[in-house]
Amino acid sequence: MTTAAWYHDTAIIDEGARIGAGTKVWHFSHVCGGAQIGDGCSLGQNVFVGNDVVIGHRAKIQNNVSIYDAVRLEDDVFCGPSMVFTNVYNPRAAVARKTEYKPTVIRQGATLGANCTIVCGSTVGRYAFIGAGSVVNRDVPDYALMVGVPARRIGWMSEHGERLELPARGEGVAACPVTGQKYRLHGQIVQRID
Repeated sequence: MTTAAWYHDTAIIDEGARIGAGTKVWHFSHVCGGAQIGDGCSLGQNVFVGNDVVIGHRAKIQNNVSIYDAVRLEDDVFCGPSMVFTNVYNPRAAVARKTEYKPTVIRQGATLGANCTIVCGSTVGRYAFIGAGSVVNRDVPDYALMVGVPARRIGWMSEHGERLELPARGEGVAACPVTGQKYRLHGQIVQRID
């Protein structure tokens, strides 16, 4: 751990954990020895980070989030309070399945809303936005706005976190109402075009 990181007296940081400069680890959190956490992150109260976890720079992990082995968070990911990751698709207490962990990847800038669940084996695309309480059980495209159980795409979000005036699928161009950045929808793919 670098000396530039800060952690609360009640936090447990196991030997070997790599925590970047400016990262803060708050009350009652536990970071396992194999974890890698980038610069400028915030881990709220009661956060657990497993051994085989990589977290990029400037991630915000809110209270009561457990990030289990085989989860990867890229830069600028937001994990809302009490959201859930899984790492085994079909767990049983009496069956050892540690060799069956399915990797989960959350791409740059994605937002995972409060109390949502990300089922293992899924990739959430860049700047996607998962609504509170939603259950993601398949891959999510870049910029997608997903809600429901199971989550379904209802629209698209800008990098600034504003809803874009685009249909769920088809063709179109829209600008972020705050930044003016432009995005193009082609079929089921959105790309920033400026």
